[in-house]
Amino acid sequence: SFMQGSKLEIPLWLAKGLHDSKRRIISVELPKIYKEAWRTVFSADANVVDLHKMGPYYYGFGSQLLNFDNPENPEIAQTILQASTFISRFRRIMDSSQNAYNEDTSALVARLDELERALFRAGQKGLNDFQCWEKGQASQITASSLVQNYGKRKFTDMDG
Repeated sequence: SFMQGSKLEIPLWLAKGLHDSKRRIISVELPKIYKEAWRTVFSADANVVDLHKMGPYYYGFGSQLLNFDNPENPEIAQTILQASTFISRFRRIMDSSQNAYNEDTSALVARLDELERALFRAGQKGLNDFQCWEKGQASQITASSLVQNYGKRKFTDMDG
């Protein structure tokens, strides 16, 4: 049995299950990378932050933390989405994926969280597919799965 006020590390899914707004079985403490001091560092120069070291699922986990009624939620949400953070990193990731073809990008990729790594891979695949088409190694350019899924959703919305 645990005394009131005991601190435990538990999986996110369990914390969400126990953090019922009616019963208040647990309160959730923010991981340090989402606290004010880290948010300040992060917003100072987003491009130099090693997100993978801070948390390989920084954006995804941070958005899940918003399910808990923490007073710092607005600031956490702003840090995850603000222009100086995700957008400037996204621009750099896509630039690198397009311009660093056949170069060693391991140092850059090592600092990315999993969402950013997926974006980088998508950018490189798009460039590679285009170059193959340009050299006549592919008969046609196909839309990426992201574009195809977006198109399917749009048509489905119109049907309803």
